[in-house]
Amino acid sequence: MADNIVVEDGQKGYGASDIKVLEGLEAVRKRPAMYIGSTDGRGLHHLVYEVVDNSVDEALAGYCSRVDVVITKENAVRVTDNGRGIPTDIHPTQGIGTVELVMTVLHAGGKFGEGGYKVSAGLHGVGVSCVNALSSRLEVTVYRDGKEFFQAFERGAPVAPGVFKGETDKRGTVIQFLPDTEIFTESEYNFDTLSARLRELAFLNKGLTVTIRDERVDELGEERFHEFHFPGGIAAFVEYMDHNKKPLFEKPVHFERETQGLPLEIAFRYNEGYTESMFSFVNNVNTVDGGTHVVGFKSALTRAINNKAKEVLGKNKKNDVELSGEDMREGLVAVISVKLHEPQFEGQTKHKLGNGEVKGIVETATFELLTTFLEENPATARKIVDKVYNAAIAREAARKARQMARRKSVLEGGGLPGKLADCSSRIPAECELYLVEGDSAGGSAKQGRDRAFQAILPLKGKILNVEKARMDKILANEEIATMTQAIGCGLGENDPENGGGFKFDKLRYHKIIIMTDADVDGSHIQTLLLTFFCRYMKPLIDNGILYLAQPPLYKIKSGKTERYAFDEAEKDEILATLGDRKGLYMQRYKGLGEMNPEQLAVTTMNPGTRILKRVSMEDVVEADQIFTMLMGEEVEPRRKFIEENAHLVGDLDV
Repeated sequence: MADNIVVEDGQKGYGASDIKVLEGLEAVRKRPAMYIGSTDGRGLHHLVYEVVDNSVDEALAGYCSRVDVVITKENAVRVTDNGRGIPTDIHPTQGIGTVELVMTVLHAGGKFGEGGYKVSAGLHGVGVSCVNALSSRLEVTVYRDGKEFFQAFERGAPVAPGVFKGETDKRGTVIQFLPDTEIFTESEYNFDTLSARLRELAFLNKGLTVTIRDERVDELGEERFHEFHFPGGIAAFVEYMDHNKKPLFEKPVHFERETQGLPLEIAFRYNEGYTESMFSFVNNVNTVDGGTHVVGFKSALTRAINNKAKEVLGKNKKNDVELSGEDMREGLVAVISVKLHEPQFEGQTKHKLGNGEVKGIVETATFELLTTFLEENPATARKIVDKVYNAAIAREAARKARQMARRKSVLEGGGLPGKLADCSSRIPAECELYLVEGDSAGGSAKQGRDRAFQAILPLKGKILNVEKARMDKILANEEIATMTQAIGCGLGENDPENGGGFKFDKLRYHKIIIMTDADVDGSHIQTLLLTFFCRYMKPLIDNGILYLAQPPLYKIKSGKTERYAFDEAEKDEILATLGDRKGLYMQRYKGLGEMNPEQLAVTTMNPGTRILKRVSMEDVVEADQIFTMLMGEEVEPRRKFIEENAHLVGDLDV
C-alpha cells in the first residue's frame, strides 16, 4: 500500500510525533490538489477526464469503440465503455480483488507493465483511485468473461467485497461516482466543459464514438445530448475549427507517420484570417502550454516554407523582408498529436511535454513530409508562400508603427496614458482597471471610484475589430495602444517589440473590468473588446483577470426608497413587492451616463454591492468559432446565426 508523509508544524518543537503517515488514499483526501490540480471546478471536471481516459486507453489498445458519459440528476457522473472490462479475479500478489486493488491503491493499473497498454493517458495509474478517494460514493460494474461484477466504495473504502451478479453477454466497464462535497468547493458539472473535452477525444481517436447526456433538465425542461464520431480524425478537427473562416485551400494537409516507436499525426490548413490556432496533444491529453512536440513542428514548418519561399519568390523579393516563424503561422489552424509510452510532463496536470527526444523526431518527420507535399502541390505551395510573405510585410509595418508610437510617447512625456485615472496602490493584486465606454460615463466613474485601488480608462467610441485587421493596423489604433500601455504586459508573441512572450509579471491590475452601456452599441463595444482580449491577451482570460461589469437595467423609486433591478426577473420581483403604490417611478437605463457618480458607484463599482461576471472560455474551440462568426469577414455564417436565433430576442433596443 502506497504511503504519503506529511509534515505538520508543532508549536513546541519538531519531533517524531509531528510526522504523520497517511495510508493509501488518505493522502489523496488530505492533499487533493497534489493529485488533481485543484478542488474547484477544474478539479471537479478532472475527475471525469481521469475515468474517461481509462476508457479511451482501451480504444487506443484496439478493444473499445464506444464511450458513453451521463451526468445524472443527482450530479453524479456515469462512464460506460465497451472495452475488455477491468479484470475481476483475485490479484496474484496482493491477495485482494483486482477491481478493489485498482480502485484503492495508488499506482496500481495496467499502464506500468509492458502487456497492458502501449500508450495511455491519465495520471500514470493514480487517476481512477484518486477519483474513488475524492467521491462520496463510487460504484463499479464490470462485464467480462460472460459475468457481471459489482462493487461499491465510499470515500475510497470498499463498502463490501465485490460480488458476481449473474451472467451477461455484455462486455466493458461502468463507473459511476458522486464527488465528495466535503472536498470540492464546486459541485455542479458544466455540460459544455465536458462536451468540449469529449469532442476532442472523438477527433483524436477516429472511429471512436463518444456521447454525453445531461439528465438534469435545462431551462426549457429538456435533457441535453451530444454524440461525437469523426472518421476523418484530426483533419476533421481542423475543418471543424476552420469552418467559419475562408480557407486558403480546400483540404487540410494531413500526415501520419511512426518513427522510432513514436506515432505522429499532424493536420493543418491556412485561412485568410490573421490569427493562429494550434492545438497539441500527447496520448490524447491537451498540452495547452505546448512542449517539445510543438517546438519540433514549428521549426520544421519554418524551415520547409522558408526553403520553398526562396524558390517561389526569387532572390530579390525574398530579400525585401526576413521571413520569421511568426509569419509562417498567420492564419494557421493546426492539430499535432503524438503518442508516447513514457511521456514526461512539466507539472502534475500535464500542460507541457518535456521529452527532449521528441523535438528532433517531430521536426525531422514534419520537415520531410511537408517538403514533399509542397513539391507535389505547387499551387497550394504558392498560396502559402504568398500568405507568409504578406504577413512578413505587415509585421515590418507593425514594427515601424510601434517605433513611431514609442517616439510619440517619449515626446509627450512617456509613462502611462494621459486619459488614465490611475489608482494610488502599486500592488497589482489589489488594483482594478475599469475600461469604460465613453468620456461621460468615464467622468462619473472617476468621481464614484475608490481611488485607492480603482483605475479608470475611458474609451472613445468603438475600438478596431481585430478579427479583420493585421498587426500594423492594430498597433496604430489609438484606443488599443492606450489599453495595452495601461495594462502593461504587451500583446504576447504578436507584439514585435515584446520579445516573443506575454509579460505577465508586468501586469499592473489583477482585475480588468469592461463596463459598457446596456444597449446594442454597448454590447457591440463589449464584443469588440472581448475579441481583442481573446486574440491578443488571452492569458488574462486564462488566469481569471478579465470581468464584465453588470450595470442595472432599471431604477425603481417609491417615495424616498430607490431600488435597482439588474434583469427583467428582478424588476418583476421588486414591482410585485412594492405593489401598486402611489408615486411609484421606474426608469429604464440605456446608458451609464444616465447615472450620477453615487449611483454608478453603488450599483456597479462598490465591491460590496456590484455584480461582476468573470470571463472564461470553457470551450476554446467554440469560443474561437463564435468570435470568427460574429466579427470575421465571412457574412454567411453570421446571417445563419441571426436567422437561427432571432426568435430568442425579447426587447430589442435599437
